[in-house]
Amino acid sequence: MKYYTFLILHFTFYMVLVCCGNKTQRANMSDTIPMQPCPRFEAERAMQSIVAQCDFGPRVPGTRAWQQCGDYIVSQFEGMGLAVEQQTTTVVAYDGSKLPCRNIIASLHPNNPDRILLCAHWDSRPWADNDSDERNHHTPVLAANDGASGVAVLLELARILSGDANFKTGIDFICFDAEDCGTPQWDEGNYEAAENTWCLGSTYWSEKAVENGYQARYGILFDMVGGRGATFSQEGYSMTYAQPVADMLWHIARQIGYGHYFPISKGGYITDDHVSINQTAGIPCIDIVPYHKDGPSSFGPTWHTVHDTPENIDTEVLEAVGQSVLQMVYNER
Repeated sequence: MKYYTFLILHFTFYMVLVCCGNKTQRANMSDTIPMQPCPRFEAERAMQSIVAQCDFGPRVPGTRAWQQCGDYIVSQFEGMGLAVEQQTTTVVAYDGSKLPCRNIIASLHPNNPDRILLCAHWDSRPWADNDSDERNHHTPVLAANDGASGVAVLLELARILSGDANFKTGIDFICFDAEDCGTPQWDEGNYEAAENTWCLGSTYWSEKAVENGYQARYGILFDMVGGRGATFSQEGYSMTYAQPVADMLWHIARQIGYGHYFPISKGGYITDDHVSINQTAGIPCIDIVPYHKDGPSSFGPTWHTVHDTPENIDTEVLEAVGQSVLQMVYNER
């Protein structure tokens, strides 16, 4: 996956847009936002979904595990009564090879034109190219955090929202494919200049969204949202294109007790699925992605290693992310 193109290390507070129904007003981070009644995000259920995805094996595009896990995700959404579309295409990998790509789109209240976009990627990195042991650099990643955690949060949010007869806002849950097939680090001559080899599924979706006239109020991308020790700074492209959305979520997280996980600080600019959503589809979309100040990677110690396994997932981190987003969606219903 992606990498930080540069880092911004100073800390600051922001003004946020406080949305209550159709009313909008300005408020400082110290102000209190009225919180609407909101169900509990069940992180243990999300954890079970992470394990279920990993049980198939690494979900590298074109493999049997990829096919089986895609079928599992579809069945989960369909079992909740959501309308599911499978957007398939062929994409070109960094080395010129062709890969099957399967974006999974599940829609709640599909006839409501007022929509929110929630998304994650579901594929696995084909190579553990950031592993400390070079012998693992060509080994596929199990991707418990970098892939499965985001999908698990989507599935749990979908379960809660689809089960609430009073919730009428349109929600599109999208699992993007071919996000993590970008140029491997062991291809030293091409790695640093290879941003356009990542996020192939979301790029395709964004182009089709423009063709089809799709719009959403805003989007939230979940990427690596379960790793132990994770905190989530405000990512650069999120602040460039969707700062009111980012500020609102970080404000809500702080107010409901998850401020430790969402520090009011700037992270880096990340090549991730939200970039094309912002730049091509024109939908303001933020990225919830970890920023580790210490360690072998800013994305955490298991990033693109053979250690990205369910044992290294923290349900408290899953809860912080899931509950904060759930509260935001309920506040703006």
